[in-house]
Amino acid sequence: MTIETARYPFRDPLNPGAPIIPRRGWDIAPYHRWTFQHIREMTPTAQVWRGAGPVMAMPEALKDVGGLAYRLGGRQRTIEAFLQESFTDGFLVLHRGAIVAEHYFNGLVPHGTHLAMSVTKSIVGLLVGILVHRGIIDVEAPVTDYLPELAATAYRGARVRHVLDMTSGVTFDESYTTEGSHMMRLDHACGWKDLTRPEWPKTMWELVLTLTDQDCEHGTRFSYRSIETDVLGFIVERATGTPLAELMSREIWAPMGAAEDAYITVDRGGTALADGGFCASLRDYGRLALLLLGNGRRDGRQIIPAAWIEATRAGTGELFGELYRTVLPHGAYHNQFWIEDVRRRSYVARGIFGQFIFIDPQADFAAVKLSTWPDFTSPERALDTLAAFRAIRDHLEAA
Repeated sequence: MTIETARYPFRDPLNPGAPIIPRRGWDIAPYHRWTFQHIREMTPTAQVWRGAGPVMAMPEALKDVGGLAYRLGGRQRTIEAFLQESFTDGFLVLHRGAIVAEHYFNGLVPHGTHLAMSVTKSIVGLLVGILVHRGIIDVEAPVTDYLPELAATAYRGARVRHVLDMTSGVTFDESYTTEGSHMMRLDHACGWKDLTRPEWPKTMWELVLTLTDQDCEHGTRFSYRSIETDVLGFIVERATGTPLAELMSREIWAPMGAAEDAYITVDRGGTALADGGFCASLRDYGRLALLLLGNGRRDGRQIIPAAWIEATRAGTGELFGELYRTVLPHGAYHNQFWIEDVRRRSYVARGIFGQFIFIDPQADFAAVKLSTWPDFTSPERALDTLAAFRAIRDHLEAA
């Protein structure tokens, strides 16, 4: 492997002769096993302050679930083997308001932060729900009511609801590896990579303004497109006159009672990456799960509107499509969350390389897994992760 010249050490900061992380590949294997825990050393970020209030308590009722066996596709293995074999960095299980299991791997420490990739989208979705409840944003309003500049793009005629559910008809190639794809351009526009293609957009706003093609009529088909969440981020900032990181702190992170500051990456213009730049500690992701299990309420204060959580869980999967049913046969996508099972109404925040927050209010159960898979996406690994979550949930429910 050729190591490019850069200023960042790979895994061993005490050894100045260690190999150097390449600027073009720091966010993929094998480097991401280190960089996902050191995002602030790799790219600019904005602070998501935890606030000055008390930390949400997380009582412990530890149980040994490592020996629990589950079966998937004719293969049986234990939870312990699953954790060891699936590039786990952090794993947290919550049941009835308490920590049941907590594990750290690959150098992750309790106070350390880990990139959550597209879990960020779900946090932005919750923020939108808060603003909708206050009458600041109307999900049925045209996107151009908030961002009139987008009248010159394919977002003309799309409603906020369409970008929330990723059902706009805007053309966006989500391919991570196709040269010249929209996603590859996003990788540069968001500030994660050096600008090696001067003709490509230099900021996220510039990228959105280039989206002038449309695949289908708005509202007729679900298609997973990260840029939809970035449009939501611009809507949120424009509607409130406040940067996204500050809103996340003020509306969710501080009132929730996070123990640590979180961070979100920003582009060259200072815009937060709404689709995938959020970094936080394992337990704070768990606190977010507990907040949702509590129907958005903490210590008598309603932080996330209960009606928004209920509406999110009520996603029907009407426009879901067969491609996504490989992993979620009874699934849906609504309000920036994956509905794991529309019958049970369990739901998931999910990110590439294996980031998961799984929430099942019916069982008062949640699980968090932070990973660094070698692959961007893997239906097999996703199925395995969900099977492990369900096995632990079912075991705890039956106990």
